[in-house]
Amino acid sequence: MYKWIMSVLFFGACTFGLIFLMVSSKPEKSEENAAAEAGKPQLKITASNFKFDQAEYKVKKGETLQVVVKNSEGVHGIDIAQLGISLSGKELSKEVTFDKAGTYDIMCNVPCGAGHVNMKAKLIVE
Repeated sequence: MYKWIMSVLFFGACTFGLIFLMVSSKPEKSEENAAAEAGKPQLKITASNFKFDQAEYKVKKGETLQVVVKNSEGVHGIDIAQLGISLSGKELSKEVTFDKAGTYDIMCNVPCGAGHVNMKAKLIVE
């Protein structure tokens, strides 16, 4: 009798687990993909361990862009303190209007290892 009950519980749990995996395995749209599909212009900053993909990023004054951080290696985020932009964790995208010309520091805001302090780039609003 106990073997029968345990068998039913075991197969029920396995079935429930498979159904849960199938339902939860749908890929979520990233904010980057959602912005691209909506046709919004983007400033895409790709971060890997201890560096950004570009030393300088240039945008035009008055331009409104979706600022997107893409992690190609490791976990990173960005701070552009003078413009009040901070992206990390689940929030890796933000719409920003660049209305002040100047040169701004982009820094990684997630402690990512030994080279973290050197992970910097420039944003030039012209």
